[in-house]
Amino acid sequence: MILRALTHLASPAGRGAKLSTFIFHRVPAQPDPLLPDEPHAQRFEQMLSWITGQFQVLAPLEACERLSTGSLPARAAIITFDDGYRDNAEVALPILQRHGVSAAFFIATGFLDGGIMFNDRVIEAIRAVPVERVRINLAGIDELDLSSPAARRAAINALLRAIKHLMPGDRDDAVEAIEARLGVSATESPMMSRAQVRQLHAAGMAIGGHTRWHPILSVLAPDDAREAIQDGRDDLTELLGHPPPLFAYPNGRQGRDWGSEHAQMVKDAGFRFAFTTDSGAARYGDSPYVLPRFTPWARGRMGFGGQAWRNLLQGARGG
Repeated sequence: MILRALTHLASPAGRGAKLSTFIFHRVPAQPDPLLPDEPHAQRFEQMLSWITGQFQVLAPLEACERLSTGSLPARAAIITFDDGYRDNAEVALPILQRHGVSAAFFIATGFLDGGIMFNDRVIEAIRAVPVERVRINLAGIDELDLSSPAARRAAINALLRAIKHLMPGDRDDAVEAIEARLGVSATESPMMSRAQVRQLHAAGMAIGGHTRWHPILSVLAPDDAREAIQDGRDDLTELLGHPPPLFAYPNGRQGRDWGSEHAQMVKDAGFRFAFTTDSGAARYGDSPYVLPRFTPWARGRMGFGGQAWRNLLQGARGG
């Protein structure tokens, strides 16, 4: 009740309201030692109960529209998921429905029906290596320690940091080289099918754009960035029968992963609202193309709620 009251004071109704947006990616059915930051089903249900106890969770598009008109209720929040993982439909959706909560799912459309994103290829390759140490001599890394789950997570993070901001073709080449050097590769796609995207939409969930192939927009030539945004929009329009109004920038850090020119491209493509991965809460009058998102990492309810409340005290970055 204390957290709820503090949240109400920090985000009253009307033009003084702030919109908290929670961001998730995967929701595995069981804990995954290589994905410790991804809440498994039981943990996600616990987090959702905390969020709904502290905040008033709205349908995503409604919340964005009410933010723009200064008519949000107190303690307003929305739930979002990035990329389009299969467990969003299989694990997260039933939990959301039990809690009566709508969410937005931002889909990298090129990976539907069997695709694997570059980061998941690296994760699954590291998971499959049967030895505890391997020389790799790639991406500025000589040797990988794989002697424990923590060591494997560190190896994954080091490889992803080294290749994430490469041009898409170079990034794919780097992943292929890593797989070849390790002698293993991912064999099963973790991504949704088109039918599962339609299932989410039919269940009242919002579906948003996330480009087709999830490139870092800032490394692309302007025409290529524009095409990446529009291709994802076109794929979803064909899939759902209408253009999506919501968008999330891949990777999402303003100034590093995308800039004001990309926000204009998103607007030109017909999207009405766009989300970053910068922390903070959106306020009336903020640019609709620079909506921040944040998810607390504390393991207990008071710590989680306290981090969510402190995030409310931040504003969105300028557009």
